[in-house]
Amino acid sequence: MTMPKEIVAWQMDAPEKPLVRRTLPVPALRPGDVLVEVAGCGLCHTDLSFLYGGVKTKKAPPLTLGHEIAGKVVAAGDGVEHLVGKSVIVPAVLPCGECDLCRAGQGTACRKQIMPGNDLDGGFASHTALPGRFVLPVEPGTFALWELGVIADAVTTPYQATERARVAPGDVVVVIGVGGIGCYGVQVSAARGASVIAVDIDAAKLEAVASYGARATVNAKGLDARGLKDAVKAEAKKLGLPPHRWKVFEMSGTAPGQTAAYELLTFGGTVGFIGFTMEKVSVRLGNLMAFDATAFGNWGCLPELYRPATDLVLAGKVQIRPFSKRYALDEVNDVIARARAHELKERPVLVP
Repeated sequence: MTMPKEIVAWQMDAPEKPLVRRTLPVPALRPGDVLVEVAGCGLCHTDLSFLYGGVKTKKAPPLTLGHEIAGKVVAAGDGVEHLVGKSVIVPAVLPCGECDLCRAGQGTACRKQIMPGNDLDGGFASHTALPGRFVLPVEPGTFALWELGVIADAVTTPYQATERARVAPGDVVVVIGVGGIGCYGVQVSAARGASVIAVDIDAAKLEAVASYGARATVNAKGLDARGLKDAVKAEAKKLGLPPHRWKVFEMSGTAPGQTAAYELLTFGGTVGFIGFTMEKVSVRLGNLMAFDATAFGNWGCLPELYRPATDLVLAGKVQIRPFSKRYALDEVNDVIARARAHELKERPVLVP
């Protein structure tokens, strides 16, 4: 493989500021590390939160953002040389694999975890160096490698949420927010055999997912949490679906979405919070007891779940092309501005 002489990266110097294009030296690889030539890196709401939402990164700026990475391994440290030349998807959360949480199957809660674009330089660059232990070798098949970047977070995070909730044939799933991750939450749930009701305030997004797994859609624009609950119940009744044991996934990352998700809790039901916001909400926790219900939070996806999630994409059971779009990495600041203005219909994937 050809080793780069330098790395071209777009870095965050400070919150509220545009990213800055820099030329960086190629770092020396430690044992277990790989150098990935980035084919594509998706822009996530979390990146916007680091820049404009008041969320602090673990590594102080200057920092290269980006954690939805697909690329090719061009160099490797001791112990992972077998990965050189492999096309890979990089998990957005890289656990240590050895601590008590990891051994208990809770690697996404690992306190030694590494997140590209947060703990170390990420994928808004020509290359990135990171731990190679959990990268997923992949044969892209009919896809260009850059297209698979969205799997690293946008597809796999909803996939883990469906695992946590044990989504199975016959289940009723309600997805609140069908944007960057919610569109995949709908598809993954449908692929697992659930009847999915999609909720959003954007009619165009609802129209899009209606062709990709949603049996019903509800436009929440202008509805309070109670009004939304009535509207979802009405759609479930039309479809002949049971009124209990719903599995509700909050994927909008907004306070109104979180309030609505909790309001949709049913007897024996489950509510999962997948979208992130710094805002606070007020809910009656007694409902969890009274409904014998379950609530959970979901951060990223365990590395061992990347293979089955990726297989859904490669088999065509989850479609990524209608929901993502390629942009040149040099356009990153314009893309960020358009994302903040809600002008983008598809998830942007930045290609060096």
